[in-house]
Amino acid sequence: MGSEVHPSGVIGNDETGFSTPKIVAGEGNDGKLRSDEYPQIPGWFAEHCPIWPGEAHFLKVENTCFQGKSEFQDMLVFQTSTYGKVFVLDGALQLTEKDECSYQEMMTHLPLCSIPNPKKVLLFGGGDGGILREISRHSSVEHIDICEIDTMLIDVYKKYFPDIAVGYKDPRVKLHVIDGTIFLNSVPKGTYDAIIVDAFDPIRPDHELFETQFFELISKALRPGGVLCIQAESFCGVIGFLLCSTQGPHVDFRNPINPIGQENYGVSKYPLKYYNSE
Repeated sequence: MGSEVHPSGVIGNDETGFSTPKIVAGEGNDGKLRSDEYPQIPGWFAEHCPIWPGEAHFLKVENTCFQGKSEFQDMLVFQTSTYGKVFVLDGALQLTEKDECSYQEMMTHLPLCSIPNPKKVLLFGGGDGGILREISRHSSVEHIDICEIDTMLIDVYKKYFPDIAVGYKDPRVKLHVIDGTIFLNSVPKGTYDAIIVDAFDPIRPDHELFETQFFELISKALRPGGVLCIQAESFCGVIGFLLCSTQGPHVDFRNPINPIGQENYGVSKYPLKYYNSE
């Protein structure tokens, strides 16, 4: 049987799961590498994206833990020797056990540490539960809503990444299996102190969310001086975060006023690993 290219970018065969290493690339009529074809090394996961042409990220696959497809997307979980377990969604690397803390902690504490005593928080996406885990470190929070449409994704994370999905164990969390825009239309004005959007990656200028009332609805759902955090791809480093606030009490994102220390565990088994006020 010939080798099979999975949606994840992993090339394998029927007998061993992976064929002998070689690089596979496509060429156009001019002999140059086509923009829609990228090198593949069998036995390795390759992540590539058209918005970053000419580069790819490779991880060696020790073994595949899970591969499946929900109603909405393809999922892959595999083990590596250097990054622990890795989760891939529709071919895009979502997180690794080794460094997920850097994203989850920044995504959460940048907004929540910038305002005094956040009480109500809304999360879009973030189905892995890591941001929920980080929100749980804030004792002032009384209620956490999360909108995630893919329940299979949540189940996969709970099974293979329990230290991340532990966020769902916080009794303040309420899961809404519903489209985010529909949910926002039902939210009274000024409901939330903070809203975190972890719902799409990579961000594209033509993304459907930019053509809807999504961000207008978010603004209405925030209280005066409420904050929004959304991942903003790479400005100059590995990842960037976009932070903004509604009109009202001034928010100085450069100088956090709501301290969080190593003693703040919430439902997590571990202290903070990445974020600090400095």
